[in-house]
Amino acid sequence: MLALKRALLVLALAAAGAAAGIALHTALTQGDTMFAGKRPKNLGYDSGRLAPCKSSPNCVSSQADPKDEEHYIAPLALKGDAIAAVRKAVESMPRTSVVRVEPGYLYAEFSSKLMGFVDDVEFLADPVKGVVHVRSASRLGRRDFGVNRERIEQLRSMLEKRIRS
Repeated sequence: MLALKRALLVLALAAAGAAAGIALHTALTQGDTMFAGKRPKNLGYDSGRLAPCKSSPNCVSSQADPKDEEHYIAPLALKGDAIAAVRKAVESMPRTSVVRVEPGYLYAEFSSKLMGFVDDVEFLADPVKGVVHVRSASRLGRRDFGVNRERIEQLRSMLEKRIRS
């Protein structure tokens, strides 16, 4: 019984040490953390299309098949200089970095507060259809617990409030 208690104590101390190390690393690291991952190479657009989501449930896209409830999200309504409005909304959100802006396109990175996980978020204006297509995907992991979908819906709400104002 004593051996079991010692083994459990050792495991608990190891877990606490690992957690303290991660917390220290996160606190001392400026910018990228070990959880940031590498920027994907498939970002951008081609022939009016953003990269498709992978099969994992940590991505939403307005260009996914609408029958794919896990990945599909409605595009944003296009009004005036939509990309400028999107940029203003994105920059008002915490832990964001606008990486690339060009006519009709914006790419930003969003970092989580505690561990610094990075999500890649893209916006592509489609003036013919009157929408801004969106894609928001986690770099690491398989699940995102709805964070990407929630972020796009928050941006949609912010943009709709600005249109009404």
